[in-house]
Amino acid sequence: MFHRKLTALDYHNPNGFNCTDETEFRNCIVWLEDQKIRHYKIEDRGNLRNIPSSDWPAAYEKYLQDVNCPFSAPERQEAVDWLLGLAVRYEYGDNVDKYKNCQPLASTNSDLPADPLVNLDSTSPDFKAGVTALSNILKIQRHDDYLIMLKAIRILIQERLSPEAISKASQTKEGLPVALDKHMLGFDTGDATLNEAAQILRLLHIEELRELQTRINEAIVAVQAIIADPKTDHRLGKVGR
Repeated sequence: MFHRKLTALDYHNPNGFNCTDETEFRNCIVWLEDQKIRHYKIEDRGNLRNIPSSDWPAAYEKYLQDVNCPFSAPERQEAVDWLLGLAVRYEYGDNVDKYKNCQPLASTNSDLPADPLVNLDSTSPDFKAGVTALSNILKIQRHDDYLIMLKAIRILIQERLSPEAISKASQTKEGLPVALDKHMLGFDTGDATLNEAAQILRLLHIEELRELQTRINEAIVAVQAIIADPKTDHRLGKVGR
């Protein structure tokens, strides 16, 4: 979770950092303040540097407040991630000339779009609880694989709940009432209800054909407008002089 930011900050052990290890966690916080953030003056960092002290949690809580962190001490992972982001920002601000001309690393799969779901921890209890809550709200069927459930949620939101989809769905067409008895079906199913359903389907199909014909006519008009352009020389295979 913190690997990229720790690597960017030249932390001595970005791969093995364990946020749940109390000693390692406290050492990382002190390192961030001493080396990167430097919010306190050196003489004011004593309480934070006193890692074995039983008063360290209170000093850490005060530190979070002093740097205006939106997370509290019990929200350990969120607070650490926020502090790392703050440190990265300060690191860049201190070395703008060094980093402004850096080129992004070449990707071996540059032609493939990055899937943001790949880096998620699907075994996390918080992740499972969040996906389950969303699936319940959206009435999506449960699945043993929570990543599959999340992908289904993403597809539903993109197709049904995006601003474009909502705008399209809100565009209602006003129609005229139709008397079914005035339209001949052409065959008899032997059931009056089925006959009405068949008539309705036929009328809907005719409406779709009309819409298709309208689009074809628009395409023909557009082509004719190009052909009618006196600047068009079809022998040259291009438009204009």
